[in-house]
Amino acid sequence: MYLGEAIRVVQWASGSMGRTAMRMVIDHADLDLVGTLVYSASKHGMDVGEIARRPPSGVLATDNIEEIIKTHADVVLHMPRITLPYDALVPDIIRLLESGKNVISTAGFHWPDAHGERYAGPLRAAAIKGNVTLAGVGVNPGMVAERLMMAASAMSVETDRIEIFETVDASAMASPDFVFGLMGLGSDPAEKDIRQGPLSKLYGVLFSEVLYFCANHLGSKIAAIEPDHQLTLAPRDIAVAAGTIAKDTVAATEWRWTAYLENGTELLLSIVWTADRSLHDSDRQGHWVMNIKGRPDIKMTLDISEADPAKPPSRALTDAVCAVAINAIPEVIAAPAGLFAFQPPSISLQRQKV
Repeated sequence: MYLGEAIRVVQWASGSMGRTAMRMVIDHADLDLVGTLVYSASKHGMDVGEIARRPPSGVLATDNIEEIIKTHADVVLHMPRITLPYDALVPDIIRLLESGKNVISTAGFHWPDAHGERYAGPLRAAAIKGNVTLAGVGVNPGMVAERLMMAASAMSVETDRIEIFETVDASAMASPDFVFGLMGLGSDPAEKDIRQGPLSKLYGVLFSEVLYFCANHLGSKIAAIEPDHQLTLAPRDIAVAAGTIAKDTVAATEWRWTAYLENGTELLLSIVWTADRSLHDSDRQGHWVMNIKGRPDIKMTLDISEADPAKPPSRALTDAVCAVAINAIPEVIAAPAGLFAFQPPSISLQRQKV
């Protein structure tokens, strides 16, 4: 992956995904884990090897951001949970960039220009000041639409509509904060409709970056984005790893947006998070179902699965997200200072009629 001295890596956050990334870094011959930022005071001062279930390393975790800023490192793997509001993480990112550290984040920053210069400008300026690069990566956002679908669209000379359907099974996810908080499952729409609240705003901002990236790649601009979010209520009490979803509360959310491009192409992004896959039609049983409607039509299904039945099913997606981040390190470090996004093959002539 890299020739020369080992790349010095800081791990930001040590939850399930963070610990997985730490193990990948520790086990990689070309990477050197030199620091870890933890959110739990109980982990402060622990050897990072102990946190990652690896031999002692002599590197101690810290909950002090100032210590991370002062750490000499080439890149920070930034993996906190996405927060409300969406821009709450920006000040930390700016400080990291200005300190001369490349940042690879799984918590946004996929296409900052989607939010205009007022948002993207300070991030770009901080990266240039530190002579480093900021990249937002992941599976969705980050991979499915931006890299897989856009690459596949090169096979279509006329693209009328692109559809991406994601279905995530939350039944085995153990974190109540994630399942009942960030996913919104178990909420009572009679008391609070999450389609109108801060979660809707958060995901609208986050996933708009996917739509703006794709529009830019297709050589066009977004004329309008229309949300059409849907809730599925539990027909009975549903027991999941994180707790119980009571009857008549939210058992599944569908966050759904259609972007209308100036060149006539439509982009549909639909994300279902569910406590029970049987609540959904059979055509939503793939992890991702992706359609291109045009000339010719293209359909793809993508599943990411765990081969070891003794491991939780969610481990596969965690591994995939961490792998995307780890594999991005050389390209992000080598990229010019500023904002970075992986670019699929150019298809600038796509909308021409033949």
